Amino acid sequence: MNNAALPGPGPLWLDVLRLARPEYWFKNGFMLLGVVLATFYHRQTLGQWPAGLRPWWDVLLGLVVVCLIASSNYALNEWCDREYDRHHPEKRHRPLAAGRLPNWAAGTLWLGLAGLGFTLAAIVNRPFAVAGVVLWVMGVIYNVPPLRAKDWPYVDVLTESVNNPLRLFLGWFTIVPDRVPPLSLIVAYWMAGAFFMAAKRLAEKRSLGDDATAARYRRSLARYSENDLLMQMFFYATAGSLLLGVFIVRYHVELILAVPLVAGVFAAYLRLTLAPASAAQQPERLYRERWLMAYLAACLAVFTILMFVQWPWLRAMINVDSSGIPPIWQL
Repeated sequence: MNNAALPGPGPLWLDVLRLARPEYWFKNGFMLLGVVLATFYHRQTLGQWPAGLRPWWDVLLGLVVVCLIASSNYALNEWCDREYDRHHPEKRHRPLAAGRLPNWAAGTLWLGLAGLGFTLAAIVNRPFAVAGVVLWVMGVIYNVPPLRAKDWPYVDVLTESVNNPLRLFLGWFTIVPDRVPPLSLIVAYWMAGAFFMAAKRLAEKRSLGDDATAARYRRSLARYSENDLLMQMFFYATAGSLLLGVFIVRYHVELILAVPLVAGVFAAYLRLTLAPASAAQQPERLYRERWLMAYLAACLAVFTILMFVQWPWLRAMINVDSSGIPPIWQL
């Protein structure tokens, strides 16, 4: 990678901001699926005025909270990984790894952002606040010894990717705080996240080369082979797809029309992962892959539209009974 493109020394405030990694916040958009699902189940949210505005303010506040808690976890990650990051060709330029900030700066930011995030989360509602605390705790489990789940093969992928269903919960609770989403979709979302995390590990493994170099950066990488990671990706994609199928048949069969698009996401991401100097190494920078972002936006649009329509002829054709959940509108 071209070092000229990497962040270098700058003002102190800029290095502090880099600890929070605001460029990673786009990943919190994954909570929007929870918002869409909750709106589907709580249809009157769209029809009330002005009382109907409250859930949408909660969504905006919830997004701010998730960004704050995520940034708290990023500061913790940089604090705990500073010695390991010095063995990575790009991450060695991070403020703590490069020695531009003292360790206490990351610790202060970690606690400060968490405190602000928890305070604002309590304004939304209690289930949302609990989910936010769990998201923060998962950052501790993932980064802090002696647990430090990121050092354990297979466990590292599963613990990091559990943030996906947590974000789904957070989006859902901004609209519907007294119920939980279907379990089949929660686990499917988890498996999809595990697929992307295993892809990240594969891209890192291919980039770092030999096991000794990989182990100095992250212990779990030395215990993987490329075939191990490909096997994991296949397993997670299959499990996620099957569980998504359970959700579709049980709750809203019209979503079956989106299945080819979902399969295309897995295929496109695998191709991206296997490319030289793959962008999958840094999923938080995938917004730069415009073709992928456009495809994901199209998938979200189709998924959203299909959530709110009902075609009895489709259910009759594939012999699936109605779920009994009326749509917002019909086409």
